[in-house]
Amino acid sequence: MAASAEAVARGEQLKRDGIVIRTYNLWKTYVMGDQEINAVAGVDIEIRRGEYVAIMGPSGSGKSTLMNLIGCLDTPSKGDYYIAGSLVSAMTDDELAHIRNKEIGFVFQTFNLLPRATALHNVELPLIYAGMDASAREQRAVTCLQHVDLAHRMHHKPNELSGGQRQRVAIARALVNNPAILLADEPTGNLDSATGIEIMALFERLHQQGNTIILVTHEHDIALHAHRIIHVRDGRVDKDEKVK
Repeated sequence: MAASAEAVARGEQLKRDGIVIRTYNLWKTYVMGDQEINAVAGVDIEIRRGEYVAIMGPSGSGKSTLMNLIGCLDTPSKGDYYIAGSLVSAMTDDELAHIRNKEIGFVFQTFNLLPRATALHNVELPLIYAGMDASAREQRAVTCLQHVDLAHRMHHKPNELSGGQRQRVAIARALVNNPAILLADEPTGNLDSATGIEIMALFERLHQQGNTIILVTHEHDIALHAHRIIHVRDGRVDKDEKVK
């Protein structure tokens, strides 16, 4: 369904105010037999362009479900969600796919790289889906690999890279479309401590360059790398604090 004139006007105002993520009374309810489980229960959050935010909570708190809603990987049961001024609930499947490809850069704990493709080709993938021509696509992918200090490994496949290098490829791929937000789900979960620190230093550098970063984690020391922490418990925002 098309967004109402009121929803369009609200979205335009959010964009003017520099707000890239805005939820209003967001719910996600699952029916399990005769029981209803509210994984997300009336969440109102606002994230401005250029912020570095961690969404933190224990297992079962609802943070992963909230991440899936923010990333347009799932749809809310109730409430409104705007990303980059667009009302998600009013979008068609094709529009949602476009938003996921253009406005959101995903970084996953398990890297999600194509095993038979080079680092360069893995980074190019979102641009292929976006229809960019081959020459411009390669140039942009190389630039993003340079941003994560991995241009010298661009022709290597994932099994020829360390865990930290694979995550850098994944971050370069997330950046390649100049997304509105970089959404990282437990990005250090499969890395040793030293490599995890290197990856978090890279996120800080990307934030200083103007990227909006949302980090989802259950680890307090990882969350402290962000400048703001939204604590989630029982599907609700328990606390929202500035840490830097």
